[in-house]
Amino acid sequence: MADDTTDTKSSNQMWGGRFASGPDAIMEEINASIGFDKKLFAQDIRGSIAHATMLAHQGIISTDDKDKIVHGLNTILSEIEGGNFEFSRQLEDIHMNVEARLATLIGPAAGRLHTARSRNDQVALDFRLWVKEELQKTEQMLTGLIAAFLDRAEEHAESVMPGFTHLQTAQPVTFGHHCMAYVEMFGRDRSRVRHAIEHLDESPIGAAALAGTGYPIDRHMTAKALGFREPTRNSIDTVSDRDFAIEFLSIAAIAGMHLSRLAEEIVIWSTPQFGFVRLSDAFSTGSSIMPQKKNPDAAELVRAKTGRINGSLVALLTIMKGLPLAYSKDMQEDKEQVFDAAESLELAIAAMTGMVRDMTVNTARMKAAAGSGYSTATDLADWLVREAGLPFRDAHHVTGRAVALAESKGCDLAELPLSDLQAIHAAITDKVYDVLTVEASVASRKSFGGTAPSEVRKQIAFWRARN
Repeated sequence: MADDTTDTKSSNQMWGGRFASGPDAIMEEINASIGFDKKLFAQDIRGSIAHATMLAHQGIISTDDKDKIVHGLNTILSEIEGGNFEFSRQLEDIHMNVEARLATLIGPAAGRLHTARSRNDQVALDFRLWVKEELQKTEQMLTGLIAAFLDRAEEHAESVMPGFTHLQTAQPVTFGHHCMAYVEMFGRDRSRVRHAIEHLDESPIGAAALAGTGYPIDRHMTAKALGFREPTRNSIDTVSDRDFAIEFLSIAAIAGMHLSRLAEEIVIWSTPQFGFVRLSDAFSTGSSIMPQKKNPDAAELVRAKTGRINGSLVALLTIMKGLPLAYSKDMQEDKEQVFDAAESLELAIAAMTGMVRDMTVNTARMKAAAGSGYSTATDLADWLVREAGLPFRDAHHVTGRAVALAESKGCDLAELPLSDLQAIHAAITDKVYDVLTVEASVASRKSFGGTAPSEVRKQIAFWRARN
């Protein structure tokens, strides 16, 4: 999408008399963007209709020309949507393809459409509209994923599982509490999406090439017609800004990272060694040589998509980092990164939502694992603080000795005889066994945001109210 500081014609010689001949094959290959920016056809036509309507309202073009332009643009929209439009590489981009077809359909009136605008503000408008719509779609998809987790959390608010740090058994939690951790993550992602929509909700059209225009246009009118809060306030920044695209990619990268962490857990949990969950056949594949295998390919591919999204973010940051104001042709390389990342993110969210809803949770296996690794050791230390009055550091030391003894005997803490525990510290009584079960441990964690089922249900109610 080239800099456009003069009126364009419908032929491929769009630079007018400045150049004696057109680009050669190599220049055409590197210059053309229609192979990917045709994705912006709906936004381009929508923007042009709003621009033409404003021009007529301001008396810059006639109502008759406006009507012809709008009718022609709607015809082109129907042709593209119906698969009956032939895109031309010689015409470079979506703007010139549409304008050339418009000239064929309505004649000289088509040449008036480009009054008081440039391809610089035109592409900024098209791309911003596309990213805004994609963010709105992402918001809806994240809401669906959060809803899937809320359902599983409610179902398993009391299902005990091991909580991990360093992927080592730490303390018992509930599967519902674990699910709610992802609700928080994806809730933050959705919040970032909403903020990004607010940031980009300004209309670029009317900034022209970089300096604005001398025509008496009404930028507030076009902003309102296109669903923007207001027009942008600096014409130089307007045509040189791609923050909205970078912010979209940043959001996609963070959400992709969250999806990848979840995918990694699903991969681990679905192994025979863990056996916490089983994916449905819809999200698994078999092996070409090992008939017993059921591979979590969907989760693995979600994990891999994160790499593509991260690459897109780094690519666009690198493209933009050295560009002087205002527009540079480098910025043509922005769209493929965003289009690819958007496709990857959509697919990853959809796949993960399906996996969360369809997977079978093995609560018995989780509960058995929750008691391994002396996961109630902290509960013993807390009991010593509460009931025996020990400072926590002393209680920690006593508990460490109890764990070492249990480990040497090959038993759990709850299986140690009272006499053994009293030999370590005389203040220990048989009431200690009330806190050494995983159920008791989980139930005791009633602090705000804790894993106790009662607290988990409170957070589920909170998120259902805001989802």
